[in-house]
Amino acid sequence: MIVSLMRLRPLAVILVVGCLGCTAERRKSDTELGLNPQQASGRHTYDQYCDRCHEPYSSSKRKGPTLQGVFHRDYFSVSGMPANDQRARDLILYGRDKMPAYSQELTPQQVDDLLVYLHTL
Repeated sequence: MIVSLMRLRPLAVILVVGCLGCTAERRKSDTELGLNPQQASGRHTYDQYCDRCHEPYSSSKRKGPTLQGVFHRDYFSVSGMPANDQRARDLILYGRDKMPAYSQELTPQQVDDLLVYLHTL
């Protein structure tokens, strides 16, 4: 048994050291964020389609710009277009530059819900 514990010790050290650099926080629930049902639906759509490229709750970048506070600015950071629902809808549906179009993948309701959620960021 002592030999088995000795073998596990290096693994435990690796796990502890590896976690010291972790900055991941527990994901907050829809309730903790105070999201209503439409916003929660938009968050689900965001998780499926947007999260891989856009950071929702931090200013760090992934492939695309962060969407934290996207509607708290006058203009979108990359395109320079006015930051409003119609311009955001156009970007979501038709894409631009590196942003793919989602008009064939998202329903009008999903886009509406997504826009409502983006206002909470």
